Amino acid sequence: MTVADERSDPEPGEGVAEQEDGEARLDSLMDALAEVRRVIVGQDHMVERLLVALLARGHCLLEGVPGVAKTLAASTLATVTGGSFARIQFTPDLVPSDIVGTRVYHPGSESFDVELGPVFVNFLLADEINRAPAKVQSALLEVMAERQVTLAGRTHPLPRPFVVLATQNPIESEGVYPLPEVQRDRFLFRVLVSHPSAHEELEILQRMSVRPPVPRPVLDPATLLRLQDMAEEVSVHQLVADYVVRLVMATRTPSEYGLPDLEDTIEIGVSPRATLGLVSAGRALALLRGRDYLLPDDIRDVAVDVMAHRLMLTFDALADEVDPAEVVGRILRAVPPPLVVWNQGMR
Repeated sequence: MTVADERSDPEPGEGVAEQEDGEARLDSLMDALAEVRRVIVGQDHMVERLLVALLARGHCLLEGVPGVAKTLAASTLATVTGGSFARIQFTPDLVPSDIVGTRVYHPGSESFDVELGPVFVNFLLADEINRAPAKVQSALLEVMAERQVTLAGRTHPLPRPFVVLATQNPIESEGVYPLPEVQRDRFLFRVLVSHPSAHEELEILQRMSVRPPVPRPVLDPATLLRLQDMAEEVSVHQLVADYVVRLVMATRTPSEYGLPDLEDTIEIGVSPRATLGLVSAGRALALLRGRDYLLPDDIRDVAVDVMAHRLMLTFDALADEVDPAEVVGRILRAVPPPLVVWNQGMR
């Protein structure tokens, strides 16, 4: 399927200032990406996904063994984008009020005041989120979905922009509480962070053993909000939207897409949040790549990170240690993408 989208050039002088302003913001976005990569050695996939999640107004779950720069990447991104940052170390003895805040009684005035918790920042790092019990994990549900906190009958909005960056060790099983499906569904991405290569390991040694680089602010929250708006304005062709829906439906009724064996592998397909997440993440990735239109390749690039953690596999599939990422990969190979031709790009 091929569709050409005709775009006429603007009249001379029409929207020139707005276009130049948009290009300046894109240049600053690329500068921010380069500044994060100046501090973080390798891990290009993780760094790109963190920035894409931020542009898409989504949250990101980082899974990896200790020491692969998950926490450093989150704090560096906060510094580079000019936002406020807080880190919560999740432990089994945490209670919800340690995160969202609580009411405090003052004997002198015989009144209660609301003390807001550490979630009231632009970047919240939930470190080792699976070490806290479900009651504490659930305290983040309203924070992540509605970006607000309700205390003592009053609603307190969170700063904008706001993003939760959570980390967890996927191979540790003692003293941890696995995230429930409803919690995982709130994350736009789940990014698997692996060990660096030998070349990257040597670069880490040379760069960090003398005087580690210090990130500098490149963006500010106001510019970041405008970049988020620009990501939402990225054009989505009807054929690309149809492709997203077909990918999602293939997880629910795989036999209709030539994958009957996945009926015994997938218990429940991905939710509508995956549909919205594929489009929003694809738009943000297209903007990061300097385009104001979405291509099927953008969707394919983010599909595993958006869909894999939302799949609920059958008991037999879990016993056989079936990798959800491989299931999504099979779906991507089985569902053909459309061929959408745009005549003019952003650059």
